[in-house]
Amino acid sequence: MRKAQKKQAEDFVELLSQAHDEVRRELEDCKRDNVLELLTQCQEGAIQLGNLIESTEKEGFVTIGMLEEYCEIVYQIYEEMIQGCVVDPADAGSALDKALARIRESIRDDIRVLREAVFLPYKASMWDSLESVWKAADEDPDCRAYVIPIPYYDKNPDGSFRQMHYEGNQYPDYVPITDYKSFDFASHRPDMVFIHNPYDEWNHVTSVPPFFFAKNLKKYTDALVYIPYFILREIKPEDTEAVKEMQHFCLVPGVVYADRVIVQSEDMRQIYINVLSQAMGEGTRKQWQEKILGTGSPKFDKITGTRKEDLDLPEEWKKIIQKTDGTWKKIILYNTSVTALLKQENRMLAKMRDVFRIFQENRQEVALLWRPHPLIKATIESMRPKLWKDYEILVDEYRKQAWGIYDDTADMDRAIMISDAYYGDGSSLVQLCQKAGKPVMIQNVEYLSEQ
Repeated sequence: MRKAQKKQAEDFVELLSQAHDEVRRELEDCKRDNVLELLTQCQEGAIQLGNLIESTEKEGFVTIGMLEEYCEIVYQIYEEMIQGCVVDPADAGSALDKALARIRESIRDDIRVLREAVFLPYKASMWDSLESVWKAADEDPDCRAYVIPIPYYDKNPDGSFRQMHYEGNQYPDYVPITDYKSFDFASHRPDMVFIHNPYDEWNHVTSVPPFFFAKNLKKYTDALVYIPYFILREIKPEDTEAVKEMQHFCLVPGVVYADRVIVQSEDMRQIYINVLSQAMGEGTRKQWQEKILGTGSPKFDKITGTRKEDLDLPEEWKKIIQKTDGTWKKIILYNTSVTALLKQENRMLAKMRDVFRIFQENRQEVALLWRPHPLIKATIESMRPKLWKDYEILVDEYRKQAWGIYDDTADMDRAIMISDAYYGDGSSLVQLCQKAGKPVMIQNVEYLSEQ
């Protein structure tokens, strides 16, 4: 039974208790018709309470039997009055109160309060930022956990919505999916709602439907929880220059509207608090201190909980990874970011071609696993249409040649765990690879091996 329903059941009991007091008074004043009406109301109230409990608890639940006994007592008193018998007010009141006391105790002790936790990922590749929290909720017998992937739209330069994407079929088989169109937030009113998209209308490239903006979801839950889908480079709160570069992550709607914000470390928590207090006024510091928790990112949980030997690799990957003697080549995870492509444009394309040429020449000993940022297409296509065409040609060439792996799947953790080292742009993958004990090298776009 949900918390609100249990409160409703407890309120029913209190109303019945008040009715008992009225029954005593009306019996003392010999107001027979009034007593009969009150007893009828007690019977109806007990039936409504029974229906409420039956709708949430298993058949034959213990409290239902007690309500049946209560209804029998009410009926006996009613029949005695109909037949003209003298009913002692104290005896009648005592019998009703004792039966109701048992019902009250049963509701308190026997009915468990079930919480509802709703998880609203939008990109399947970002699910790892919520997964460990979902697992804990799903394993809790007193919690119902719903995973409800929501759609998202590419945006035109004028801010209007373009193509819709829905990735509900890309989640691991062990994650039960609930269709976002079938879940009624108003009737469920979940106890907790978890999001990893904090931007609302601020994102100029993609957007979830406005219903799923943080400022709207807050209406349907007592605890809106935002967990970033990314991992930032760890910096100290006193490093003012570094803080300036990342402070925009702290000022998005998801942070402002959420009831709780879970960030990757205690240092990052302090940075969020400082940035928000400076932006919103020093008088708001206590609010941010209570709201923001530095308990760590679930993305770290996913990495540390994933074993290389448990990974299921596509056959086409194995063909690239395995040598002729069956042993594995060294696997380099090559990650390219949206930011680098936007800033460097053709220089970045040249750098990528240079990287591909080097790894192709050494493909007998080293396998390249290229994993571009999942939002590259939506971002570049919207903001740099000409650059997108050139980039798309490069991707097609790489994939057709098939000497390296192209990974645009939702499973980022698989790519990290099978790789021996990381090479590429700075991104949240750097922190995750370091957490997994992988060597990391950041590429220099200005340097080409053939210049």
